[in-house]
Amino acid sequence: MDLRFLGRTGYEATVVAMQEFTRTRNSATRDEVWVCEHSPHFTQGLAGKIENVLNPGDIPVVATNRGGQVTYHGPGQVVAYPLLDLQRMGYFVKEYVYRLEDAVIRTLDHFGVTGHRVAGAPGIYVRLDDPRSHAMLEQRPQHRKPGSPAPEPHFEGLGKIAALGIKVSRHSTYHGVALNVDMDLEPYLRINPCGYAGLRTVDLSTIGVQTTWDEAASVLGRQLKARLSP
Repeated sequence: MDLRFLGRTGYEATVVAMQEFTRTRNSATRDEVWVCEHSPHFTQGLAGKIENVLNPGDIPVVATNRGGQVTYHGPGQVVAYPLLDLQRMGYFVKEYVYRLEDAVIRTLDHFGVTGHRVAGAPGIYVRLDDPRSHAMLEQRPQHRKPGSPAPEPHFEGLGKIAALGIKVSRHSTYHGVALNVDMDLEPYLRINPCGYAGLRTVDLSTIGVQTTWDEAASVLGRQLKARLSP
């Protein structure tokens, strides 16, 4: 698996490049992880509802073919796009999502922050009152009896620090995960992040972690390479 640090890239051009890479890859193509940063824009996933875009203002809204609802990308955010052959890796999409989240959790741990999963809501969250707390969440994923309804996610006391949005085509992945490092968070107030009204969005800076984009990108890239490998 090759890590490629692309720096600041255009979102739409990067998506086209990922699609072309996926379309033309074969059984001999090496897997890659692209790590980059984007200029300000909102993206609407395949499940996106226009009512979740409240007031975009001068920030463009781009329709895209990843899963999920609306989110924001901007400077100070590390965006990672794993381009993997899941069939060759030997695991399925559910485990792929788990491994993506695990890489983010371990990246946050590097900076002394505890990341949490919330049942029914992909992504990684932190406690707003104590981002370093290891106490388990009431909202954490738990074993469900077969046939029981999926839990309704709730976010009391939490802030979202990393978002996931993936696409799998012919068992090959693209799109990926975005970790908030040191951003202008105001644009998140213009949307219902990931379709949830009132969901608080945070970055490492607002919870007291001072680091650079380069350092966070390096740590996340290494963790993705380690956690996504078979």
